[in-house]
Order: sequence, then C-alpha cells, then structure tokens
Amino acid sequence: MNDTLMTHEPWIRITAFGSVLLLMAVWEVLAARRPQSVRRWQRWPSNLLIVVLDTLAVRLVFPLAAVGAAMLAAERGWGLFNGVAAPMWLAVLASVVVLDMAIYFQHRLFHAVPWLWRLHRMHHADLEFDVTTGLRFHPLEILLSMGIKLAVVTLLGAPALAVLIFEVVLNATSMFNHGNVRLPARADRWLRLVVVTPDMHRVHHSIIRRETDSNFGFNLPWWDRLFGTYRDQPAAGHLGMTIGIEVFRDVQDLRLDRMLLQPFVNPPRDVK
Repeated sequence: MNDTLMTHEPWIRITAFGSVLLLMAVWEVLAARRPQSVRRWQRWPSNLLIVVLDTLAVRLVFPLAAVGAAMLAAERGWGLFNGVAAPMWLAVLASVVVLDMAIYFQHRLFHAVPWLWRLHRMHHADLEFDVTTGLRFHPLEILLSMGIKLAVVTLLGAPALAVLIFEVVLNATSMFNHGNVRLPARADRWLRLVVVTPDMHRVHHSIIRRETDSNFGFNLPWWDRLFGTYRDQPAAGHLGMTIGIEVFRDVQDLRLDRMLLQPFVNPPRDVK
C-alpha cells in the first residue's frame, strides 16, 4: 500500500491543488465577497511563484517530506500508533485531527515569537485577500513548518495515508478559506462549525492587531473556540475592514524579490 501511495502521491497533490485553485478562481470571479483595488496581475505572479520556490525548498531540504517520514517511522516502529494496536481508521482519523491541532498551535507560535513573526508576516502583508493569499508563505517559514510537522508525524507514528490526507486537505482548505468568495450568511454559520470559512479566516487578516491575533485555524475551526481565540466578525465588517499589516503597504512590496527579503527588513512600525 505504501509503495502505491508513494507512486501516486505527486499526482494526487497536483490534481487536488490545480482543481481547487481553478474552482476558487472561478468562484471569485462569479461571486466576489469584496472589491479589490490591487489587480490580480500585480499579485498573482509572485504569489504563485512563491509556491514553486516553497516546493523546491522542501524537496531539497527534506527529500522524504512528511509522507516519507511516516513510512520511515512505520518501518522503525517509532511513534504512538506504531507501538499500539489500533484500527487503521482510528489511527488515520486521530492523526489528521492531532496534526491539525499542531498546526493551530504552530500558527499561534509564529504570531507570538518576534523572529517567527518576521517570517510569517509575509503571508499577512498581502494587500488583498483571495485564493492565492493561502499559498503565500516564505520558504523559510515553510521549512520550519515542515520540520515541526516531521517531528509530530514521527512522535505520533501517523500512518502515511493520514499524512497525505492531512496535507492535501490542509492545502485545499487553505485556498478555500482565503477565497474572496461570497457565501450566504446561513451557510457560513453552519459551515464554520466543521471547517474554517472565508469569512471566519478573513478576520485573521485584518490590520487591527487584536483581530490578526484571532481565528488561527486553517482547517478545523474547533481549536479557536476551545482555546479562546475565536472572533466572529471584524469590527469594521468584511467590506469595511483593511487587509494586511501596518507595514509593507506599497504595491512594490508585492514583488517576489521584496517578499523574499521581508524577514530581513525591520520597519519601525512593526511592533510584533
């Protein structure tokens, strides 16, 4: 099974990524939630190129990546689920949930620790909020995130299938909940009981600090409610709120070279 999984893994990832990206892009055209003053051609090339750089960086530094680490842990008997007799369905389900919780706490950590924030703020420095914002992460942050994920996968003894499911779903939900798409209010209220919706996550991209430090979930919405970081709506409303952070407000800061240099720049207004 693991051999089959490794054979088809790249195609599963590419197909899921391309399908969700296309679906969200079309949805944004047909039913946009907010008007955008910065054009797509000014943002999308850099936001999409950063995905290529992130992927290359991970494959270079972590050739096995998370699925490979899960397979290695299974071979060596490392981790919780490789040391206890548990049904596969339970190990897969529990692993996906625990991995999602780990990403929630990692996200909070990247907001709380100043030098980690310098890496993560590139994600928040986007001047608009749409599907490509969900792909915009600095390569150094991606590498640190992968290192944390590998540690959790190994300690948990997560099955390779669970890791693949988690990563594919996380990537898809990140594009979904960053979408500039309109959902009926009633549908949003019900959906955000089981998944982070665009309206829920958009609050996290507010320029207001107390709103930026809320709604940290990417996939499952329960952690924000459970750990007291949930905020229902932005104070200025979704149409009135300002997206981004107080620094890097120039359109030129959306260029790929400037995005990559942002962690090494310390503007005076960045108080994190």
